[in-house]
Amino acid sequence: MNREEISRIAHAHHPIKSPLDDESVRLLLDRGISRGDERVLDFGCGSGEWLLRALSAHPGLHAEGVDISEAALADARAGATELGVEERLALHHRSAADFVSPHSFDLVLSFGATHAFGGLLPTLAAAREHLAPGGRVVIGEGFWDREPSQEAVDMLGDFTDLATTMDRVIADGWTPVHGHVSTRQELDDYEWACWGSLASWALEHPAHPDSPEALALSVTRRSEWLRVYRDTWGFVSLVLRQTPR
Repeated sequence: MNREEISRIAHAHHPIKSPLDDESVRLLLDRGISRGDERVLDFGCGSGEWLLRALSAHPGLHAEGVDISEAALADARAGATELGVEERLALHHRSAADFVSPHSFDLVLSFGATHAFGGLLPTLAAAREHLAPGGRVVIGEGFWDREPSQEAVDMLGDFTDLATTMDRVIADGWTPVHGHVSTRQELDDYEWACWGSLASWALEHPAHPDSPEALALSVTRRSEWLRVYRDTWGFVSLVLRQTPR
Protein backbone atom coordinates (compact mmCIF):
# COMPACT_ATOMS: atom_id res chain seq x y z
CA MET A 1 0.00 0.00 0.00
CA ASN A 2 1.74 3.16 -1.17
CA ARG A 3 2.04 6.33 0.87
CA GLU A 4 -0.24 8.31 -1.43
CA GLU A 5 -3.12 5.85 -1.08
CA ILE A 6 -2.66 5.71 2.69
CA SER A 7 -2.85 9.50 2.88
CA ARG A 8 -5.96 9.63 0.68
CA ILE A 9 -7.82 7.16 2.87
CA ALA A 10 -6.57 8.61 6.16
CA HIS A 11 -7.75 12.11 5.25
CA ALA A 12 -11.18 11.08 3.99
CA HIS A 13 -12.87 12.76 6.95
CA HIS A 14 -10.26 15.47 7.54
CA PRO A 15 -9.41 16.91 4.10
CA ILE A 16 -7.28 19.69 5.59
CA LYS A 17 -4.04 17.77 6.07
CA SER A 18 -3.07 19.67 9.19
CA PRO A 19 -4.44 19.81 12.76
CA LEU A 20 -6.80 22.69 12.06
CA ASP A 21 -10.57 22.84 12.28
CA ASP A 22 -12.77 24.53 9.69
CA GLU A 23 -13.06 27.79 11.61
CA SER A 24 -9.27 28.07 12.02
CA VAL A 25 -8.81 27.52 8.29
CA ARG A 26 -11.39 30.19 7.52
CA LEU A 27 -9.75 32.71 9.83
CA LEU A 28 -6.28 32.03 8.43
CA LEU A 29 -7.54 32.53 4.88
CA ASP A 30 -9.32 35.72 5.94
CA ARG A 31 -6.07 37.06 7.38
CA GLY A 32 -4.20 36.14 4.21
CA ILE A 33 -6.75 37.55 1.75
CA SER A 34 -7.36 41.27 2.10
CA ARG A 35 -8.92 42.40 -1.20
CA GLY A 36 -10.63 39.34 -2.62
CA ASP A 37 -9.05 39.53 -6.07
CA GLU A 38 -5.67 38.10 -5.14
CA ARG A 39 -3.65 35.53 -7.02
CA VAL A 40 -2.94 32.61 -4.68
CA LEU A 41 -0.33 29.83 -4.87
CA ASP A 42 -0.37 26.66 -2.78
CA PHE A 43 2.85 24.63 -2.46
CA GLY A 44 1.88 20.97 -2.04
CA CYS A 45 -1.82 21.63 -2.57
CA GLY A 46 -2.90 17.98 -2.52
CA SER A 47 -6.62 17.78 -3.27
CA GLY A 48 -6.76 21.58 -3.24
CA GLU A 49 -8.85 22.01 -0.10
CA TRP A 50 -7.31 25.36 0.90
CA LEU A 51 -7.66 26.74 -2.63
CA LEU A 52 -11.21 25.48 -3.11
CA ARG A 53 -12.32 27.17 0.10
CA ALA A 54 -10.61 30.42 -0.88
CA LEU A 55 -12.07 30.38 -4.39
CA SER A 56 -15.56 29.65 -3.10
CA ALA A 57 -15.44 32.52 -0.62
CA HIS A 58 -13.94 35.08 -3.04
CA PRO A 59 -15.37 35.17 -6.60
CA GLY A 60 -12.59 37.50 -7.77
CA LEU A 61 -9.77 35.21 -6.65
CA HIS A 62 -7.50 33.19 -8.96
CA ALA A 63 -5.42 30.31 -7.66
CA GLU A 64 -2.70 27.86 -8.64
CA GLY A 65 -1.74 24.63 -6.92
CA VAL A 66 1.39 22.52 -7.19
CA ASP A 67 1.67 18.88 -6.15
CA ILE A 68 3.51 15.70 -7.11
CA SER A 69 0.37 13.54 -6.81
CA GLU A 70 -1.65 13.28 -10.00
CA ALA A 71 -4.43 11.50 -8.10
CA ALA A 72 -4.68 14.36 -5.59
CA LEU A 73 -4.72 16.91 -8.41
CA ALA A 74 -7.50 14.95 -10.11
CA ASP A 75 -9.50 15.23 -6.89
CA ALA A 76 -8.79 18.98 -6.86
CA ARG A 77 -10.04 19.33 -10.44
CA ALA A 78 -13.19 17.38 -9.62
CA GLY A 79 -13.81 19.52 -6.55
CA ALA A 80 -13.31 22.71 -8.52
CA THR A 81 -15.76 21.56 -11.18
CA GLU A 82 -18.35 20.64 -8.56
CA LEU A 83 -18.03 24.10 -6.99
CA GLY A 84 -18.00 25.89 -10.34
CA VAL A 85 -14.58 27.48 -9.81
CA GLU A 86 -12.54 25.44 -12.28
CA GLU A 87 -11.90 28.40 -14.60
CA ARG A 88 -10.11 30.24 -11.79
CA LEU A 89 -7.89 27.33 -10.76
CA ALA A 90 -4.68 26.17 -12.44
CA LEU A 91 -2.99 22.96 -11.25
CA HIS A 92 0.60 21.88 -11.87
CA HIS A 93 1.85 18.30 -11.58
CA ARG A 94 5.41 18.79 -10.37
CA SER A 95 7.55 19.22 -7.30
CA ALA A 96 6.94 22.47 -5.47
CA ALA A 97 10.70 23.01 -5.42
CA ASP A 98 10.76 22.92 -9.24
CA PHE A 99 7.79 25.21 -9.82
CA VAL A 100 8.44 28.28 -11.97
CA SER A 101 5.81 30.91 -12.78
CA PRO A 102 5.85 33.93 -15.09
CA HIS A 103 3.95 35.99 -12.53
CA SER A 104 4.01 36.63 -8.80
CA PHE A 105 1.38 35.86 -6.16
CA ASP A 106 -0.33 37.94 -3.50
CA LEU A 107 -0.65 34.95 -1.18
CA VAL A 108 1.50 31.82 -0.90
CA LEU A 109 0.21 28.88 1.14
CA SER A 110 2.22 25.95 2.48
CA PHE A 111 0.83 23.31 4.82
CA GLY A 112 2.41 19.90 5.15
CA ALA A 113 4.96 20.66 2.44
CA THR A 114 7.99 22.21 4.13
CA HIS A 115 9.81 18.87 3.76
CA ALA A 116 9.78 19.42 -0.02
CA PHE A 117 12.18 22.32 0.44
CA GLY A 118 14.18 20.95 3.36
CA GLY A 119 12.48 22.80 6.22
CA LEU A 120 10.65 25.93 7.25
CA LEU A 121 13.20 28.58 6.29
CA PRO A 122 13.97 27.08 2.84
CA THR A 123 10.20 26.99 2.23
CA LEU A 124 9.94 30.66 3.14
CA ALA A 125 12.84 31.40 0.82
CA ALA A 126 10.95 29.69 -2.02
CA ALA A 127 7.76 31.59 -1.13
CA ARG A 128 9.68 34.87 -1.24
CA GLU A 129 10.69 34.14 -4.85
CA HIS A 130 7.02 33.96 -5.85
CA LEU A 131 5.62 36.72 -3.65
CA ALA A 132 4.32 40.00 -5.04
CA PRO A 133 5.23 43.24 -3.21
CA GLY A 134 3.09 43.51 -0.09
CA GLY A 135 2.08 39.85 -0.37
CA ARG A 136 1.53 37.40 2.45
CA VAL A 137 2.54 33.87 3.30
CA VAL A 138 0.30 31.55 5.31
CA ILE A 139 2.32 28.57 6.49
CA GLY A 140 2.01 25.77 9.02
CA GLU A 141 4.86 24.14 10.93
CA GLY A 142 5.34 21.77 13.83
CA PHE A 143 7.17 22.65 17.03
CA TRP A 144 8.06 21.00 20.32
CA ASP A 145 5.68 22.11 23.03
CA ARG A 146 7.76 20.22 25.60
CA GLU A 147 11.16 18.54 25.57
CA PRO A 148 10.74 15.57 23.21
CA SER A 149 12.16 12.10 23.53
CA GLN A 150 14.77 11.02 21.03
CA GLU A 151 12.18 8.60 19.65
CA ALA A 152 9.83 11.52 18.95
CA VAL A 153 12.60 13.48 17.22
CA ASP A 154 13.53 10.47 15.10
CA MET A 155 9.88 9.98 14.19
CA LEU A 156 8.75 13.55 13.40
CA GLY A 157 11.90 15.56 12.78
CA ASP A 158 14.21 18.04 14.43
CA PHE A 159 11.78 20.84 15.28
CA THR A 160 12.47 23.64 17.77
CA ASP A 161 10.26 25.14 20.45
CA LEU A 162 7.69 27.77 19.49
CA ALA A 163 9.70 30.79 20.69
CA THR A 164 12.79 29.68 18.78
CA THR A 165 10.71 28.98 15.68
CA MET A 166 9.38 32.53 15.83
CA ASP A 167 12.87 33.96 16.41
CA ARG A 168 14.14 32.18 13.30
CA VAL A 169 11.25 33.37 11.16
CA ILE A 170 11.72 36.98 12.27
CA ALA A 171 15.50 36.83 11.81
CA ASP A 172 14.87 35.58 8.27
CA GLY A 173 13.12 38.83 7.38
CA TRP A 174 9.48 38.11 8.11
CA THR A 175 6.96 39.89 10.31
CA PRO A 176 4.15 37.75 11.78
CA VAL A 177 0.83 39.58 11.44
CA HIS A 178 -1.31 36.71 12.74
CA GLY A 179 -0.78 33.28 14.22
CA HIS A 180 -2.71 30.30 15.49
CA VAL A 181 -1.45 27.52 17.75
CA SER A 182 -3.54 24.41 17.22
CA THR A 183 -5.57 23.51 20.28
CA ARG A 184 -5.45 20.15 21.99
CA GLN A 185 -8.83 19.37 20.44
CA GLU A 186 -7.57 20.22 16.95
CA LEU A 187 -4.47 18.09 17.43
CA ASP A 188 -6.42 15.16 18.83
CA ASP A 189 -9.26 15.43 16.29
CA TYR A 190 -6.74 15.25 13.47
CA GLU A 191 -5.07 12.09 14.77
CA TRP A 192 -8.36 10.37 15.61
CA ALA A 193 -9.70 11.22 12.14
CA CYS A 194 -6.64 9.97 10.26
CA TRP A 195 -6.14 6.63 11.96
CA GLY A 196 -9.84 6.06 12.51
CA SER A 197 -10.52 6.57 8.81
CA LEU A 198 -7.75 4.14 7.90
CA ALA A 199 -9.08 1.53 10.32
CA SER A 200 -12.66 2.01 9.10
CA TRP A 201 -11.59 1.52 5.50
CA ALA A 202 -9.84 -1.74 6.41
CA LEU A 203 -12.89 -3.04 8.29
CA GLU A 204 -15.22 -2.06 5.45
CA HIS A 205 -13.04 -3.77 2.81
CA PRO A 206 -12.05 -7.07 4.47
CA ALA A 207 -11.47 -8.81 1.14
CA HIS A 208 -9.12 -6.11 -0.17
CA PRO A 209 -5.48 -7.34 -0.25
CA ASP A 210 -4.33 -4.16 1.50
CA SER A 211 -6.87 -4.38 4.30
CA PRO A 212 -4.65 -6.20 6.85
CA GLU A 213 -1.80 -3.76 6.24
CA ALA A 214 -4.07 -0.73 6.58
CA LEU A 215 -5.55 -2.01 9.84
CA ALA A 216 -2.14 -2.79 11.29
CA LEU A 217 -0.82 0.60 10.24
CA SER A 218 -3.74 2.39 11.90
CA VAL A 219 -2.91 0.61 15.16
CA THR A 220 0.78 1.45 14.88
CA ARG A 221 0.25 5.13 14.03
CA ARG A 222 -2.32 5.61 16.78
CA SER A 223 0.02 4.02 19.30
CA GLU A 224 2.93 6.21 18.17
CA TRP A 225 0.80 9.32 18.58
CA LEU A 226 -0.44 8.37 22.04
CA ARG A 227 2.82 7.00 23.41
CA VAL A 228 5.54 8.99 21.65
CA TYR A 229 4.56 12.54 20.68
CA ARG A 230 1.03 13.48 21.82
CA ASP A 231 2.27 15.35 24.89
CA THR A 232 5.21 17.08 23.22
CA TRP A 233 4.36 18.08 19.64
CA GLY A 234 2.44 21.19 18.64
CA PHE A 235 1.51 22.97 15.42
CA VAL A 236 1.60 26.68 14.62
CA SER A 237 0.08 28.46 11.61
CA LEU A 238 1.52 31.86 10.72
CA VAL A 239 0.46 34.73 8.50
CA LEU A 240 3.66 36.50 7.46
CA ARG A 241 4.66 39.62 5.59
CA GLN A 242 8.15 40.60 4.55
CA THR A 243 9.86 42.96 6.96
CA PRO A 244 10.92 46.22 5.24
CA ARG A 245 14.68 46.40 4.84
